[in-house]
Amino acid sequence: MEVKNQVTDQSASYNLIRTVRCIVKLGGAAITCKNELETIHDENLKEVSSQLRLSMITQSPSEKIIGMDWSKRTGESEISCSINDFRDHPAVDSSPFIVVHGAGSFGHFQASESGVHKGGLDQPLVKAGFVATRISVTKLNLEIVRALAREGIPSIGVSPFSSGWSTCRRDISSADLSTVAKALDSGFIPVSL
Repeated sequence: MEVKNQVTDQSASYNLIRTVRCIVKLGGAAITCKNELETIHDENLKEVSSQLRLSMITQSPSEKIIGMDWSKRTGESEISCSINDFRDHPAVDSSPFIVVHGAGSFGHFQASESGVHKGGLDQPLVKAGFVATRISVTKLNLEIVRALAREGIPSIGVSPFSSGWSTCRRDISSADLSTVAKALDSGFIPVSL
């Protein structure tokens, strides 16, 4: 007996207004230190973020970059921009694009140790592993969003889990693109796992 997977598309009610220029995939092994648990490869992530700004944001190369990460980073005492910088600066004009990324050294350990990939969320270890995996990959997603924001890219993290995506036996069983479409139409760059 053959069982067919059926994907439920819950986003049919939302039409994307802006055309997406491209989807950029950041490999987890390129932006993290694969052999060091939950470690960002800062130099690579900064370079990728800078290259995306140069490729996707319409501005003069000599124009000042106004970062959008107003949170303090560990070891840094000042925020790199002022609110006044935005008053005198034109709105960011970017080609709509989407960033997706791998997990690299984030999430794999937790998922592997608990057997998340096998399913069985009714089991305590799998449920705990799922939570631990989500915490880990969410940390990575935030760091990518922050790196892009420091380059003046108006990026926001989009969780596939909370956006209505689910899988069954490693196949997509439901998908909702409305969150991504709304972000793009609002001028944001969605960043997702």
